Amino acid sequence: MKVVILAGGYATRLHPITLDQPKPLLKVADKPIVEHITDKLQGLEVVDEIFVVTNQKFFLHFLEWNNSYNSRKRIKIINDLTTSNEDRLGSIGDINFVIQQENLKNDLLIIGGDNLFEDNLNNFINHFQQHGSTILVNDVKSLERAKLFGIVTRDDNNIITEFIEKPENPSSTLSATLIYAIKKDHIFYINQTIQSGFSDRAGDFIKHLSQNESVSALTLNGRWFDIGTLELLNEANEVYQNEN
Repeated sequence: MKVVILAGGYATRLHPITLDQPKPLLKVADKPIVEHITDKLQGLEVVDEIFVVTNQKFFLHFLEWNNSYNSRKRIKIINDLTTSNEDRLGSIGDINFVIQQENLKNDLLIIGGDNLFEDNLNNFINHFQQHGSTILVNDVKSLERAKLFGIVTRDDNNIITEFIEKPENPSSTLSATLIYAIKKDHIFYINQTIQSGFSDRAGDFIKHLSQNESVSALTLNGRWFDIGTLELLNEANEVYQNEN
């Protein structure tokens, strides 16, 4: 299984602290966010290679981080060649870029580089191996907060029956995280999502995939942070530092 960590965004909502520093390299409890992710990946036997896709602006930042990070898995930093928020490829574009450049034909584990989570992913990977393409979801416990996320409805077998991106009137509080395990037989749906004229959001891929295939939505264990604002970054820092 190959891992694609998405780190190609420009984090404009976190300016000015992300003007010269990519969001996944911001520190939470004295460790870069991306390192919290890659540390967990070291324990997954099924993973044999990790790709971190970033942009031209922050490519050297990630090369420097990778050179100083002691990983048991091979990590390769991919430059998507974009230089600004205006010409960014978006989540789906970056996933497709890595697939095409590296000629990937494997099962994929896709993780947003700003997703901070406590789950060790073992149960998630086991479920994927038994049931096929699976995403992790988190109960945000508030219909008002649910308006900010891609919201999932699932049946009694955890199969996604509906996926709506940032609904005005959410029918569920189950939010999709950006943690996906995708069967190699389903990879072509990524390019198909782009060709179909959907937006560049990763959630549109899951919506498209779940309309055509059975996709499981598994509730993650422990806390999850989608680091999109300074407030969430500070909240995550407080939680992680208190636990340490």
